[in-house]
Amino acid sequence: MRYDEIEHLQAHHPAWVLLRSPHASLVLGFLGRVFVDGNRGGQSAEVLVGLLDDELYALNTRTDGDPPFPRSAPAYLDDWASPEKSWLRKYYPTGVDEPHYDITPAVEKAVLWLKDLRRREFVGTESRLNTLFELLRQMVFGADDDPQSQLVDLRRRRAELDEQIARAERGEVELLDATRQRDRYHQFARNARELLADFREVEENFRILDRRLRKQIAGWTGSKGALLDEALGSRNSITESDQGRSFQSLFDFLLSHQRQSELSELLDRLGKIADLEDLDPRLRHVHFDWIDAGERTQSTVRLLSEQLRRFLDDQVWVENRRIFDLLRSVEATAVEFRQQPPTLTMELPAMAVEVVLPFERPLYAPVAPVSLDSEDVQVGSGEFEADVLLDQLYVDRDALAHTVRSTLRDRGQIGLAPLIEDRPLQHGLAELIGYLSLTDASFDVVFDDERRDEIGWVDDDAERRADLPAVTFTRSSPEGAP
Repeated sequence: MRYDEIEHLQAHHPAWVLLRSPHASLVLGFLGRVFVDGNRGGQSAEVLVGLLDDELYALNTRTDGDPPFPRSAPAYLDDWASPEKSWLRKYYPTGVDEPHYDITPAVEKAVLWLKDLRRREFVGTESRLNTLFELLRQMVFGADDDPQSQLVDLRRRRAELDEQIARAERGEVELLDATRQRDRYHQFARNARELLADFREVEENFRILDRRLRKQIAGWTGSKGALLDEALGSRNSITESDQGRSFQSLFDFLLSHQRQSELSELLDRLGKIADLEDLDPRLRHVHFDWIDAGERTQSTVRLLSEQLRRFLDDQVWVENRRIFDLLRSVEATAVEFRQQPPTLTMELPAMAVEVVLPFERPLYAPVAPVSLDSEDVQVGSGEFEADVLLDQLYVDRDALAHTVRSTLRDRGQIGLAPLIEDRPLQHGLAELIGYLSLTDASFDVVFDDERRDEIGWVDDDAERRADLPAVTFTRSSPEGAP
C-alpha cells in the first residue's frame, strides 16, 4: 500500500476513525459484547438504549469527579450512526415504526483486530501450512482440464487412503499429539470466528449492489426493455452476482441435514478430547451461529430483491401514467375536433429568394438579472384519493421458493397439492401460477401429465378449484452426484 492510500484510509475508513476515537473503548467494548460476542443481528432502539444506559451508569459511577460519558444513550447511538462515523446502521424494518440498529462490518473488523492484539501462548503453523497446501491443490487440479492429470492425482490419493486403511486393519493407528491438536484447534476457532464476521460483510456488499442498481434505475433515460436488459437481466439480479452465488453455495451446505448432523457429531467429539484445554464454549454450537447469520443475510437478500422489484414497478407505473395522460389528451383533442371540425389549410413557401444582410441582425442585448424572493414561500396542500395506489396484488416468488426449500429440508420431494394443503393460497390464482413458474438451483419442478391434481382456494367469499397436471418439487442433487 502507498502513502496516499494509507492517508485516505486513516481519514475516511470507519474502522480507523473508530480506533482513533477517544470513546473507542466504550464503542468497541459495548458493541462487541452485544453484537459480535452474542452473534446478534439488528436490535430495536428500546433494547439497545436500555443496555447502553446500564453500561454508561456503571462507567460513570466508577469516578468521583465529572462523569466521563455525560450524554444520554440515545444521543450516543445517533452519533455512532451518523454518516461521519458509520459505526451503526440505523434502519426501520418493514412494518415497524421503531428504529433498529446493527453494527457495520468496519466495527466487527476493529473488534477482531483488537482480539488479535492479545498475546497468544501458543502460535500454531503446521495446520495453516496444511490448509494452504490443500487449497493450492484444489485450485491447480480444479483448473486442469486434462483427464489424465486428474486421474494421476486421484490414484495417488487413493493409494494414500489404501495405505491408511491397511495400517488401521493391522491395528496401527496414528494419533495426533497434544501440540498438533492445539495447533488445529486454534486454527479452527479463528476461521470459525472470521466466518461469522464474513456474513455481515457479505450482507453489506449486497446492500451496496442494491444501491448501485437503484441509482442506475433512477437515472435511466432509455426504454424499459433496455433497462431490464442492462440492470435486471433476471429476477435474481442480486443473488446471481459472484458473491451471491458463493454465499448461496455456503448456505445450501449449511442447510444440508447430513452436514448438520456431521458437524454436530464432530463438535461433540471435539469437546471430549482430553488434550484440548480452555475450549471456547461457543464453538460447541458454532454451526448454529453460522446458520442464524446466514439466515439473516438470506432474509436481507430477499428483502432487497422485493424492494428493488417494487422500486422498478414504481418507475414503470410513473411511465405508464404519463402515457395514459398523453392518450387522454389525444382523445380529448379528437372529440373537440369532431364537434367543431377545423378548416384545413396549407401553407406554401414563397416563390422568392429571401435576402438577409449581415447588418440586419440585431446586436447582443444583455439580460438584466432578476432577483428571486424565496422567504415567503408557503407549503401547499391538497387532497387526493390514494386508495388506488394500495389496491395492487403482489406475489413474492422469492418467499414461495423459500417455502419450498424449507419444506424440502427433511424430505426428498413434495407435491404441490399437499404443500398448498399445509399452507393455503393467500392470493388465489396469481399465487398458484407463481408456484408453477418457480425456478431455483436447490430444487426442480416436475410436471406429470398422466396424473391430475385438483387445488382449491377461496376468492371473494367463493370457492375456486383448478384442475392441472400433478406437480412435484424435488430436491436437486449436488453437481456430479449420481
